[in-house]
Amino acid sequence: MLKIESLNQSYGESRTLWDVDLEVPPGSCACLMGRNGVGKTTLLRCLMGILPPLSGRIIFNGRDISAFPPEKRARAGLGYVPQGRQIFPLLTVEENLRVSLFSSRSGNRRIPSRIYSFFPVLKEMLQRRGGDLSGGQQQQLAIARALLLEPALLILDEPTEGIQPNIVREIATAIRRFMDEMGMTVLLVEQKLPFARSVAERYAIMERGRIAARGFMRDLDGATVKALLGV
Repeated sequence: MLKIESLNQSYGESRTLWDVDLEVPPGSCACLMGRNGVGKTTLLRCLMGILPPLSGRIIFNGRDISAFPPEKRARAGLGYVPQGRQIFPLLTVEENLRVSLFSSRSGNRRIPSRIYSFFPVLKEMLQRRGGDLSGGQQQQLAIARALLLEPALLILDEPTEGIQPNIVREIATAIRRFMDEMGMTVLLVEQKLPFARSVAERYAIMERGRIAARGFMRDLDGATVKALLGV
């Protein structure tokens, strides 16, 4: 599904990514972890075409998309929920959702009912402004907007940041349903290890702009967690 090969990136004289390799098989969920400032969000922004890499390749569904602009990557099937959610605070929930429909890959202009099955609270709050929602509800809205683009790969940057535990559990359940019911592939950046273990099959841990460890989540041991994720 996704293969990143020898990706390098820098901000001026400051190197941020060093020969990053990452693979996410179709139908799986992979979690990218690491301490703050190690390059996780930079990698996602390169993946989405928001930042230009110095070198390397991004292969998605067998196509080299390294030169694609962000909108072409979205049309190819990449859905992205950035850190901080970035919903439209003055638009209603329904208006936020309808904005995404204009970029739907299938051309569908109706909000599918299954969006509300994933996140029932959104149906209850259709006429409420996005800025009036709680942080957890805004995160659900941001994920729902990305789903309306009908992505093959859903990319989530810190989906549980600043969110109350009950909604964290709802988001975990929704991610598993995306995979089971829609055959979706998921790549997420996450700091909360229990959440990552509950949804992801594979992990990769970054340190100083490099992939320092990778493998199956079931094999992630305490020593690796302490060495690479401990504060």
